[in-house]
Amino acid sequence: MAIRIIDHGSKEYQQMINLRHMVLRKPLGLDFSTEELAKEKDDILIGCFDEDKMEGCCLLTDSGNKIIRLRQMAVLSGLQGKGLGRVLMQYAENIARDRGYQKLSMHARKTAVGFYEKLGYRITGDEFTEVTIPHFEMEKVL
Repeated sequence: MAIRIIDHGSKEYQQMINLRHMVLRKPLGLDFSTEELAKEKDDILIGCFDEDKMEGCCLLTDSGNKIIRLRQMAVLSGLQGKGLGRVLMQYAENIARDRGYQKLSMHARKTAVGFYEKLGYRITGDEFTEVTIPHFEMEKVL
């Protein structure tokens, strides 16, 4: 398993879009817009690979005030629960810390809250709906 930062527009980025679509959007009957993907050009794009096949990914988006936001965390369905997500999160936190961020925030799906709580994240607000499903704002001081 290799985790690395990938470039927007690369073949690895296309794998990331495909993985995120399959895991996060397709089950909800949703897709990505061209505008949505174009906004990711300044994000930190992280992929987890076995050989050349992407198995997990996430994005980090600068929110200002030394806060970075985790977005679009996805792991292939057959590999969920095997520690890949935890390793991806540790890598993302280290990258954020190395770049001077002090807090990592996210909009976590309600079904994933327990996973993030085990990694030290806490809920900071009321439940809300995003992309048609329940979410919670969560954060962790780095």
